[in-house]
Amino acid sequence: MKLDRYRTRAGLAVAATLPLVAGALAMGIPSAQAASHTRETIADTKPAWATASADRGTASSSTTVRARVYLAGRDAQGLAAYARGVSDPSSATYGKYLSAQQVKARYGATRAQVAAVTAWLKSSGLKVTASTAHYIAVSGDQAAVHKAFGTTLHNYTKAGRTYHAPAGDATVPASLDGAVLTVTGLDNAPALATHDGVTGAGTTRAAALQTATPDVMQPTAKQLPPPEAAFVNAGPFSSYYGSNTDSKLPEAYGSHAAYVVKGYTGTQLRSVYGAGKYTGKGATVAIVDAYASSYIASDAATYAKRNGDAKYAAGQLTQVLPAKYNSIASCGAAGWYGEETLDVEAVHALAPAAGITYVGAASCNDDDLMDSLSKIVDNHLADIVSNSWSGSELGETADQVAAYDQIFQQGAVEGIGFYFSSGDDGDQATATDPANVGSPVNSDWVTAVGGTSVAIGKKNNYEWETGWGTDKAALSDDGTQWTGFPGTFNGGAGGGTSTLVAQPYYQKGVVPAALSKAGGGKAMRTVPDIAAVADPNTGFLMGETQTFPDGVRYGEYRIGGTSLACPAIAALQADVQQARGGIPVGFANPAIYDRYGTPSLHDVTDHPLGQNQGIANVRVDYANSTDASGGLLTSIRTFGTDTSLHATVGYDDVTGVGTPGDGYVASYKPNKG
Repeated sequence: MKLDRYRTRAGLAVAATLPLVAGALAMGIPSAQAASHTRETIADTKPAWATASADRGTASSSTTVRARVYLAGRDAQGLAAYARGVSDPSSATYGKYLSAQQVKARYGATRAQVAAVTAWLKSSGLKVTASTAHYIAVSGDQAAVHKAFGTTLHNYTKAGRTYHAPAGDATVPASLDGAVLTVTGLDNAPALATHDGVTGAGTTRAAALQTATPDVMQPTAKQLPPPEAAFVNAGPFSSYYGSNTDSKLPEAYGSHAAYVVKGYTGTQLRSVYGAGKYTGKGATVAIVDAYASSYIASDAATYAKRNGDAKYAAGQLTQVLPAKYNSIASCGAAGWYGEETLDVEAVHALAPAAGITYVGAASCNDDDLMDSLSKIVDNHLADIVSNSWSGSELGETADQVAAYDQIFQQGAVEGIGFYFSSGDDGDQATATDPANVGSPVNSDWVTAVGGTSVAIGKKNNYEWETGWGTDKAALSDDGTQWTGFPGTFNGGAGGGTSTLVAQPYYQKGVVPAALSKAGGGKAMRTVPDIAAVADPNTGFLMGETQTFPDGVRYGEYRIGGTSLACPAIAALQADVQQARGGIPVGFANPAIYDRYGTPSLHDVTDHPLGQNQGIANVRVDYANSTDASGGLLTSIRTFGTDTSLHATVGYDDVTGVGTPGDGYVASYKPNKG
């Protein structure tokens, strides 16, 4: 599927711009450069798409900005240093986590800093609209923006539309003495995230603590639209991988391919990924998505009962919801219900005793998603956080990076680990854009989760995996061939090499130079870090209330995407926490890379049956997505064909260090003496 994301976090490359002084004179106000000796620059707060060639002149004096000024706190460098030490098994401070209160006291902004920043913003003519422990939100016009940040606003064309953006990087008074971390929101281009779930059809499925099971309270549910149109899998199916073939169909790769499975369950996935006796007891997994499904409690309970998962205990599933939602239409709110449902059911299936806290964002905007992440850190709502949304590094700016990374570092210091899906569109290359990685999954402070296709045998045994990458070819009208076999790209796990983030220490000696230096020059961050099942053709059976032609009701269907892989890994990390005697892993990458090349990980390749042996399976879909009345569509789907990305021996840019094996969870048990 084509990942559709509009996060406007443009690249950090230096762009040619109109001279700042010219913009200032056009406004009839003094140049910021004249007072540069009293100000400090917030680097790269001007988006890269705001180029001289795209400049359409100074924005109207009435242009309104709604921005956030993020606070650096007492010791930003100390925070990053402690986050590294507490996460590194070789460090003397490993595992010596701080409480949320201790983090605030040691690293949070002081009252004096908040007061000084607030006074400066107000004196500039900006209106303070909100103030939290992390940022001060403001609004104001062109003149106030210039007075506060030392830059004018210009209009720029981007993707055929016009947006305002700063003509130069924002500056702040040096007298604030480093109190400002970054400034976001000085441009008004869309910043909307999309979820990464993929149905069997191969398409995107796009407060106070409310505690209840099976009836999760949702005081704001009336704001949201009804469930999306239903999707139903058509048969035939294999009862386990490879069990059902049809000799009347054309061959693929020299043999008859088997029909797809109906959808794996928690029992099967726990078996192949080494969960063993562990259930995640004592751990809590937070899930961050936008909006919330009003059917989640009943859907989760029904699914567990029908598919052999443990019954939810009272209070095991909780939600943290905003008082009000926004951007409902532009974010496609109903498309996020399936994401929440998949994440909840996948976590419970692989860690049936773990607590699950769903933290719904008020929208799919960066600001609202970051607010949800901050709630988790500020209140230590969980030790493990699953995030099944991603975007393009091409849309990334340093202002958002700094704000996200501060949250991730604070979480690491508390023993909280953040997991992000790597995306479902391979290298994300298009006719106009080069290959690039996702964001914020490219952060060196999160665990990037890639995806695989997995074959599970009759006895729930692990047979093989490939990197998830699918080409699709339809059955010809006369049924004698797969038209254009192997077909066209239909979806695959995201991955690749960042052009913005330097290689973190834990990847050194593991990631091949051919990948880390793919862009030339110094070694850079490569994603993913680890992987799990994602291919919707070998995916997870999910139960969700949907809108069918005859009404709204519960139904089950097979789903995949790295939106499945991410909560699966998060759940296994809950099992790991139990194996560690309840001690959180925190930021997991250093510990994960310590296991590289050991039997605790499956080393996944695209050709597990032999270097020249391709693999495929057959899928039949309803043309109208719900029943046979509109006819059937039969196609062949390949394995291990992920754009320019390849799963190879050792670390690779589809599966990272591999997938959890039989000994993965148990490998975290403390040594006895």
